Amino acid sequence: MEYKLTFKKYSEALKENRLLGLKCIDCGAIAAPPVMACRKCGSTNLEIVQLSGKGKIQTFTTNNVAPEGWEKVVPYVIVLVALEEGPWLMGHLAGIDPTKAGMELVGKSVTTGHDVFPGDKYSAGEGVRPVFSLA
Repeated sequence: MEYKLTFKKYSEALKENRLLGLKCIDCGAIAAPPVMACRKCGSTNLEIVQLSGKGKIQTFTTNNVAPEGWEKVVPYVIVLVALEEGPWLMGHLAGIDPTKAGMELVGKSVTTGHDVFPGDKYSAGEGVRPVFSLA
């Protein structure tokens, strides 16, 4: 069985500020990041779709302990966003002072961008991650 949307293709699109997901042809559920089978019905009958990248913050946390190589960027805020199309996606929140992040963030509208980060001794090289900005 092959992935319809590989993580590599998903990451390359994200580097171009295009957020790709998968839509289940059988039940209509949408998933992001890539999955092998629909999380709702288990079907592998999926098609690649472009998502709007717009959503609302559902919850967040402020990270004060950096993983190796990220010591210069703490603290930072990680958010869990419900995208307009349905799936929830995790990423960093840019453009705010992490020391002042509070419950007022929950429910705020955001748009998706990206950040490229260097690999470390535990990875296979550079990666890309979603970064959200307040709309």
